[in-house]
Amino acid sequence: MEQWIQLFIDGTTIGGVYAVIALGYTMVYGVLRMINFAHGELFMMGAFAGFYTLDAYQQHSGLNDSLPVFTIASAIVAGMITAVVLAVVMERIAYRPLRHAPRLAPLISAIGVSIFLRNVMLRVTNAEAQVYPRVFPRGAIEWGDVSVSYIRIFLLVLSVFFLVLLWLFIERTKMGMSIRAVAEDRDTAALMGVNVDRTIVMTFVVGAALAGAAGAVYGMFVTTATAGMGFIPGIKAFTAAVLGGIGSVPGAMAGGYFLGITESLSTKFIGAQYKDVVAFVLLVLVLIFRPWGIFGKREDKRA
Repeated sequence: MEQWIQLFIDGTTIGGVYAVIALGYTMVYGVLRMINFAHGELFMMGAFAGFYTLDAYQQHSGLNDSLPVFTIASAIVAGMITAVVLAVVMERIAYRPLRHAPRLAPLISAIGVSIFLRNVMLRVTNAEAQVYPRVFPRGAIEWGDVSVSYIRIFLLVLSVFFLVLLWLFIERTKMGMSIRAVAEDRDTAALMGVNVDRTIVMTFVVGAALAGAAGAVYGMFVTTATAGMGFIPGIKAFTAAVLGGIGSVPGAMAGGYFLGITESLSTKFIGAQYKDVVAFVLLVLVLIFRPWGIFGKREDKRA
């Protein structure tokens, strides 16, 4: 029983990361009907921003030991700012000129941006992994054979906090209402006075901020940052978004946690080395039997 509890906790932790990244995919798709395949690289850039922030503190001030809460918060904010700046530039240069082009054009542009960002970091780091300074205590909360490290608790709490914050933003703010209006009908929203360009930029900003924060915290969790680290989490987050119903915020949340828990539990039966297969098998099954996802609407597949 305790082993199952441990697997469930582990799955919930990584599922929170998938859910936060998946929200960026689902928000951009909901507004623009495009898949931003460069979103995983925003996650990666957030991880590197967090690393360079913590490394600077470690090298020059020693604040990682004396003020860990401040340095952790600084790393997360740095990841968010870096991802947001890149997302705004991406939207303005790579996506906005193609807004009325055939749908394949922005998809190819997104793939190109993804490759570009990955190669930039390969050049900057000489293709070497960057090891995060230790900022979290090594202890864990233990109950029998169940052990939950402090970084796992932090990652889980932070993911839930971001998910709740995003839901409140979408449902309770004027900008959130604009995003929902543009997602429903862009032309009608423009006629009603909604600034469509500003709303689209804000959608990229919110999604990128979540990806950047997730990247910084995930970097602390796995203790390394690499130029290719955004690919697998990005694909899995996309799977989570499709699973939950791409374009649906609750669906992205549910899909992320479901995928993380399923992956974790599957390691008991097929081994940890095959857990990545689970995500892609789920993606294929969803696309075959329910392409509009669990929370999506059937007519979404016509979009």
